[in-house]
Amino acid sequence: LGTVSCTLFLAVNALYSASDDVIELTPTNFNREVVQSENLWLVEFYAPWCGHCQRLTPEWKKAATALKGVVKVGAVDADKHQSLGGQYGVRGFPTIKIFGANKNKAEDYQGGRTSDAIVDAALSALRSLVKDRLSGRSGGYSSGKQNQDSRGGGKRDVIELTDDSFDKNVINSDDVWMVEFYAPWCGHCKNLEPEWAAAATEVKEQTKGKVKLAAVDATVNQMLAGRYGV
Repeated sequence: LGTVSCTLFLAVNALYSASDDVIELTPTNFNREVVQSENLWLVEFYAPWCGHCQRLTPEWKKAATALKGVVKVGAVDADKHQSLGGQYGVRGFPTIKIFGANKNKAEDYQGGRTSDAIVDAALSALRSLVKDRLSGRSGGYSSGKQNQDSRGGGKRDVIELTDDSFDKNVINSDDVWMVEFYAPWCGHCKNLEPEWAAAATEVKEQTKGKVKLAAVDATVNQMLAGRYGV
């Protein structure tokens, strides 16, 4: 009987495992992983015995896998770590918090409990975070420097593509690419250049390189421009 009870107890508590893309958070690692991080975090505070939490678990796992490398997705057993739950005003399960630019002011997630809804909310929050950084409103220590460098003419994070390199880099890649086709003499292109460079730096940082911004000189690489109707 003792063995059976122990097995059942472990099964109830095993909502997430090391093989999942959901990061288990505790009072020991929460500050290091979340509060001191520049990443956007979605954190679920749950109780293993909670039926709503159990139903959310597969959707939370799917969202974590879809957002891997873009947004961090974590989970706190707030039944076991009540002090951590109390610190963030958790009074019911599951409670989902979004930790954005200001980690001391987490936002309550009020959306649906499906992976699609969770991913949409995460990407919306990420977009707001990046736009804030571009406008200099972020608390992130590195954003301002990167924006200044980029707007000062640095294009280090914009990838130059050509007829010869496009397919190898873009078509055969699993990453997401945004590609600008430009002409060096074009005034609109010149005005866009510092903004494109700044965006490339921010997007690279926020997505850990999973989304890339590139540029093609369409006056030189006319075959490539023609292929995409430029």
